[in-house]
Amino acid sequence: MNSVNKKKLFGIPAAALLILLDQLTKYLAVHGLKDKAPIVIWEGVFELRYLENRGAAFGILQNQKWPLIIFTVLVLAVIVYIYLKKIPTERRFLPLNLIAVLFFSGAVGNFIDRLVQDYVVDFFYFVLIDFPIFNVADIYVTVAAFLLIVLGLFYYREEDFERIMPSKKKKDTAS
Repeated sequence: MNSVNKKKLFGIPAAALLILLDQLTKYLAVHGLKDKAPIVIWEGVFELRYLENRGAAFGILQNQKWPLIIFTVLVLAVIVYIYLKKIPTERRFLPLNLIAVLFFSGAVGNFIDRLVQDYVVDFFYFVLIDFPIFNVADIYVTVAAFLLIVLGLFYYREEDFERIMPSKKKKDTAS
């Protein structure tokens, strides 16, 4: 079995499960929170509060559905390309493959909402720090970004990244 098929064998079911979990939590939020008072989990710290986000992260690009859809399609294409064609299947690169699946799943989870209902359902709210309301797909993207930064700083070496995205070779001018 070639490396692309191995990745599909892992990536497709993993992404499908993560996307399903995201969509299920949003379904539960719509049916349990919409038009209702927030559910306080920890007084003054954390609650479940329904929000229809018509923009992107932190409320930017409000009511800009088509630019967000186009951007998401481009990002998804890049993620799929890097996952299938650039990241090696060796054990050392397993974390990067997992990160790609997390990024993909998060982007698709919110993409589905934006396509189907013109907004993304958000429902987790940290009252203590007045953090923007977010959802499970946002958690996937945030965890993936955090892991990418940590692994880039402490685990992967320059040679590892060079294998994934080779830089253009400088021409030897000393002849």
